[in-house]
Amino acid sequence: MKNRIKTCLLLCFLLCTGSAFAQQGKVIEEQIVKSKILKRNVKYTIYLPADYETANRTYPVVYLLHGYSDDNTGWLQFGEINRFADQAILDGTIPPMIIVMPDGGTSWYINSYDGKEKYEDFFIKEFIPHIEQAYRIKTERQYRGVAGLSMGGYGTMIYAIKYPQLFSAAAALSAAVFPDDQMVNQPDDNYEHVFGQLFGRGLKGKDRLTKDWQANSVLNLVQNKTTDELSKVRYWIDCGDDDFLTIGNSMLHIALTEKKVPHEFRMRDGAHNWTYWRTGITNALSFIGDGFRQK
Repeated sequence: MKNRIKTCLLLCFLLCTGSAFAQQGKVIEEQIVKSKILKRNVKYTIYLPADYETANRTYPVVYLLHGYSDDNTGWLQFGEINRFADQAILDGTIPPMIIVMPDGGTSWYINSYDGKEKYEDFFIKEFIPHIEQAYRIKTERQYRGVAGLSMGGYGTMIYAIKYPQLFSAAAALSAAVFPDDQMVNQPDDNYEHVFGQLFGRGLKGKDRLTKDWQANSVLNLVQNKTTDELSKVRYWIDCGDDDFLTIGNSMLHIALTEKKVPHEFRMRDGAHNWTYWRTGITNALSFIGDGFRQK
């Protein structure tokens, strides 16, 4: 009798374990896109839902952007995105989706003022078409979202505002949104190291507010777009109350509110760190994923 009980328990354990493993998505940590625009190879990491290998279907996609100083593996290594996606798909919080994480380097996901780095052109003209050709992805705008943290949150807002014809939803965590005065007052070393490559070298004070800055300032873009243009995309904005980017994110919330643009704004207890982003990514993906479903 005891042996039968042990056998039954063992079978139950094996069945449960097997079921858990069966629900795990597949992660390919390093893939390559050969970019003619950037004249180099660009790495990316991709998460494929658990049934990708067995189902005969196409999937919605979220492009998930990393922060400054990270690379395409950041959301996998530190954000544990595969674990959170597996669980959220398993419990129905999000629909099965493909999550693509490109290496953005320190490009801020835009084109530089001098034309030496055209990452934005690469992403829109080469990367998205490559991904949607290489994997079974739904190519309609409704099934394409973008999300990211910090520098990636900035890229998220830039892409959503500039290309509403491509993205249905955007989720920005701790987005690097700077008002003009914060750019003007950046310490010289920090400006030169982080932003000089983007907007102009050796600039000080108000000289930093170049046409390239104006064309890539999230707040300025919001001011220069109509309510109808901005409302084509669903926005999720989430920033910690102890984050150094709180002011910029709050101003973004106010700017969208004044323009009567529907959006979700969250300010939770937390700072600019992976603890905050790990606790926020499921809700961000759920917000995007809601748009992939029929109401």
